[in-house]
Amino acid sequence: MNIGILGSGNVAQALGRGFAHLGHEVMLSSRIPEQGKLANWLKDIGKNGSYETFADTATFGEVIILAVRWSGVENAIQLAGIEHFKGKLVIDCTNPLRFAANQAPTLDLGHSDSAGESIQRWLPDARVVKAFNTIGSPHMVNPVFPDGPPTTFICGNDAVAKELVTRFLYDFGWGVVDSGDITASRYLEPLAMLWILYAIHTGSSDHAFKLLRK
Repeated sequence: MNIGILGSGNVAQALGRGFAHLGHEVMLSSRIPEQGKLANWLKDIGKNGSYETFADTATFGEVIILAVRWSGVENAIQLAGIEHFKGKLVIDCTNPLRFAANQAPTLDLGHSDSAGESIQRWLPDARVVKAFNTIGSPHMVNPVFPDGPPTTFICGNDAVAKELVTRFLYDFGWGVVDSGDITASRYLEPLAMLWILYAIHTGSSDHAFKLLRK
């Protein structure tokens, strides 16, 4: 399957590497691609990886992953071309973080709206699924913790799209909880803030959530 990733940072590279190692064709992207930036990533991925513009990547992807900073998401979608998302599964990894100097990040949206809902409004003909937003990039693929596989939470309006994302997550070694429709992003994004604040407090990103059932 062709996986198009809007972004070229740590999240984009981690997920791109994971999908490529599963045999998918992966394309990362940025506004102005600079091949030198991803030289090591491209060398690691080999023939299954490439790096192009947002528009090229959105056209290429049967599945499109949003892995850019929240402040640039809407612009990235516009540069990619809204028509290129029509009918496709869009995996939203973003969190609506606001950054200020010498302060911990805060949420730019919450309670009555979310990044996930915003993206679904901007892409009304796409099938948006929120996923991968409550874990740091080092553990997005094949997470290994002493207590077994951690839990990731997803949400979205399209049941078939969520089934496909669930299969991807199982392939990556995750336990998965379907949290409902896209409005559940209002709660998954604050959950990411809890992950972030704990990382700041401890100085470590080696933690993940796990849902316990009886």
